[in-house]
Order: sequence, then structure tokens, then C-alpha cells
Amino acid sequence: MKLIDTKDAVGHVLCHDLTQIIRGVTKDARFRKGHVVTEADIPVLLSMGKEHLYVWEKTEGVLHEDEAAEHLRALCQNENMHPTPVKEGKIEIIADCDGLFQVDVARLNDINGEDDIMIATRHTNTVVHKGDKLAGTRIIPLVIPEERLQAVEARAGDTPILSLHPWKLKTCGLITTGSEVSTGRIQDTFTPVIVDKLAAYGIQVTEHCLPGDDRAAITAAIREFHAKGVDLVVCTGGMSVDPDDKTPGAIKDSGVRVVAYGAPVLPGAMFLLGYFEDGAPVMGLPGCVMYAKATIFDLVLPRVAAGIPVTRADLKGLGHGGLCLGCAECHYPICPFGKGAFC
Repeated sequence: MKLIDTKDAVGHVLCHDLTQIIRGVTKDARFRKGHVVTEADIPVLLSMGKEHLYVWEKTEGVLHEDEAAEHLRALCQNENMHPTPVKEGKIEIIADCDGLFQVDVARLNDINGEDDIMIATRHTNTVVHKGDKLAGTRIIPLVIPEERLQAVEARAGDTPILSLHPWKLKTCGLITTGSEVSTGRIQDTFTPVIVDKLAAYGIQVTEHCLPGDDRAAITAAIREFHAKGVDLVVCTGGMSVDPDDKTPGAIKDSGVRVVAYGAPVLPGAMFLLGYFEDGAPVMGLPGCVMYAKATIFDLVLPRVAAGIPVTRADLKGLGHGGLCLGCAECHYPICPFGKGAFC
């Protein structure tokens, strides 16, 4: 590039987009990269505060911001996402489906540690929908030495730093515990909550029973639903250490490998997660899931629905960000709750 007076720019080729901002009217590129400046353009450029212009002089080994954005886009883009056309040196990456969005945070930080290079993303392990913006890439200056980008690419490795996992689980066996429900003494208000939350991830409750507080009956129902091939088994209620609460023991009796009973999340400390040998997950949900807007169930369900195994370390790491503030008006997931989860 070379810098020239705007008044002398007629006939020269612009090497980057020039944005015009008129409050309440427009904020967009008034002149695009590659535009050949005309006499009529000069007053407009001056009105935009452009008394000098960079015009294109191609130099071997130096990349323009548009070319650099393509390199960074390639480091990010994975399956189930697509890029926008480059504009003003920036490329955005858009979701092609609903699912769980994940970022390799360590590699992202390494890339962003290089001066003059930036990739901005959503939080890792967040729910996204088709058409959502996932990330944006660009360099800070107008040009950058190609070898600097090549060094970053070498460190980043061959796999993209972003991933988008579509929902995989389709069916659920739901076991609503509690003698007060099975006998009809109170209305079952737990089941509708779970049905609605599961439906948001494309999961349908295909099996349902109310075994009361009979530990053996709960265990039998878990085994039966698993034998019928449901993708997920959920047990509601009866998760405390109270002697009358049979659900944790019933889940253990069913033969699942318990990942953890208890998690550093409020609400949701008495949560239980386990897996059958074939990978089918089983959850024991504490009573707070019935009445609290956001709980540990909301933090773990997206990962489970995407078919991604949750480890004990994952659950124990939920404490950072795992305190719901109990706002009078809940804005979850646009709030701090769970933002430290699985990072």
C-alpha cells in the first residue's frame, strides 16, 4: 500500500473498504475494496474525514486484511457452520443448525496472543440456533506479514478450534417419583416442566411411570426403559439424603456407572448423573428443577442432548459460575449463571 492525498486519488484502486457513518441513516461501506476512485468521489471521501487514502500496491509476502481474515476463518470453521462474505476485513461464522457450540479455549487464547490478530467467539458450551453468529475474525492493521499468520496456523494445528454438535438424543424415559404424586394426593407439576425442557432439545418423552417411593420399583423402571432403547432416563425428585428419598439408591441399583452424586451448583446440588455401559445417560433431578427457572439441569442437559459424555471433572468444575443469583426477573441464559461451566 501507499498513502496519498485524497485529492490526488483519482484513478487509484482502494485497498480496503471505507465506511460511511451518518447517524440514524447508515453505517456501511461507502466504497469497497477494489473501487477505482473518480472525480465525483473526492467530495464524498473528504466529507467522511478521509483526507488521505491507502491505495493498493501488492507486495510479495504481505497479506491484505481480507486475505488474512480468510486464513483465520479457516482456523475456526468446522462442520455445521458457514462464513459470511468478507466485509471491511472481517468474516463472521454462522450456525447451520441448532446444537451445542464449543470452543477450544486454550488454542483460541494462543491465537489471540499474537499481536494484530483477533478471533472473537461466543462462550464455549452454549446452546445456539440455526442462523446464530458464532465467531468473527480479522486482523487489526490493514496488512500483515504472511509468515506471521503461517506461524499461528502451525501452532493451531490441523483441526478447527470451533465445533457445533447437533442434538442427537431423541427419546426419554421419565420416572416421576414420590408417593404423594403416585397416590394422587397432589398434582404432578414436575413432569410438565421436564417435558418442556426436553422438547427444546428435540427430545420426546416416550415412556413415563409413577412408581412412588418404592426403591425396587424405581430401579425396575430404569432398567425397563433402558431395555426399551430410550436414549435417556430421567428420574425426578427424591434426591436428598432424607431416609424417605430412594432415588439415588435406586439409580445405583440399576447398574449404571455413577459419574457423580452431588455437584457444586445452586440450585441443583443434589444432582446425580450416571451412564449405562452402552453410554445411555441416567439423570436424577433434585426438586429445585420443578420450580427454579435455571438449575444444574439446564447446564448439563445441552451437553447430554448433543451426545457428549460428561465427566466427574466436568461436573466438579461447575462451581465457577454455578451460583444462580435468583434475580426477580430471570434472564437465563443471558446472565452469569453457568458461564464458567465446562470451560
